[in-house]
Amino acid sequence: QVQAVESGGGSVQTGGSLRLSCIFSTYGMNTYCRAWFRQAPGKAREVVAAIERGGTTTYYSTSVEYRFTISRDDRNNTLALQMNNLKPEDGAMYYCAASVHKCWNTWTRSETFSYWGQGTQVIVSS
Repeated sequence: QVQAVESGGGSVQTGGSLRLSCIFSTYGMNTYCRAWFRQAPGKAREVVAAIERGGTTTYYSTSVEYRFTISRDDRNNTLALQMNNLKPEDGAMYYCAASVHKCWNTWTRSETFSYWGQGTQVIVSS
């Protein structure tokens, strides 16, 4: 059962922009926090940004704050990540995820997210 499908990854040069999108399967899902994670080769998966249900509260890792913007459309069950001023260190596989918990005390912990996509690759060349 596919839980989420990401799109929008690709290859860009330093300073470029990409917009990632994610569509969640609606069957059996009652989720609150949604987030984007990324994992580069040889590194641990890390959270990039998270957003509470309704979209009023967002959270960002310090490495992407002021460059990335997370948004969600609960009516259409979608999640997006606008990435600007991309750097080579942003290159990774990006995953969208959804949790039955609220973000405020769980957003950095991947184990609290129950629903995941299969990832979309982002490559940033210098």
